[in-house]
Amino acid sequence: MIVFDGRGIVLDVEGTTSSIAFVYDVLFPFARQRLAEFLVGHWADPAVADLAASIIHEAGAPAENSAPPQGPFSPSQGASAALELMNRDAKFGPLKDLQGRIWRSGFESGELVAHVFEDVPAALDAWSGSGLDVRIYSSGSIEAQKLFFAHTFRGDLTPFLRGHYDTTTGPKREAASYRQIAADMDLQPRQVLFVSDIGEELDAARQAGMMTALADRPGNRPASSVFDHDPVASFAEIVT
Repeated sequence: MIVFDGRGIVLDVEGTTSSIAFVYDVLFPFARQRLAEFLVGHWADPAVADLAASIIHEAGAPAENSAPPQGPFSPSQGASAALELMNRDAKFGPLKDLQGRIWRSGFESGELVAHVFEDVPAALDAWSGSGLDVRIYSSGSIEAQKLFFAHTFRGDLTPFLRGHYDTTTGPKREAASYRQIAADMDLQPRQVLFVSDIGEELDAARQAGMMTALADRPGNRPASSVFDHDPVASFAEIVT
């Protein structure tokens, strides 16, 4: 159990609010199966073409002193490059943006319904109702986060969330990212609790001055960290 008397809570998603299995067994396969079709259908959209170009460059990251891939590119090249980065589990912003655009159609059609652990809706309701500033920090794009929490099996949870952060704020394993989040929340880092299943992320948050809690959820991998982070198997174990 953790007693928290601060003013803000920042949550990871995968392995924290929601199962790792849902992300890897449902969301990622959904995006994989629709990559090529989506890119063909949206290739005339300059924003999508720019995302694909960035993904192609990243997937073909050149060796030193060699030239990067040259355009113009095709949708099939974009799809192949995106699959390559997904196979690497790359936390690359343009890839996450593209995935979010693909997932939108699934969530809006009802084909995708986001998983959250049973304790999450009640905790979000209680925390926000008590005046706590609750936000999300995930490697998934902000667009994808908003879609995810708007379409859970327990309904729309976005009214309980005041903000979202992704890797455009900074890498999740660097302390500066957490200082920036605290500043954006207009709070001191010590007033914020960060909850994640990844030890290196928690270490970075602790280095920034935040309180931390290790999400001990079913299916999570053992965490590796420098600092000790109190584990919680349920958000009900966070007493505010």
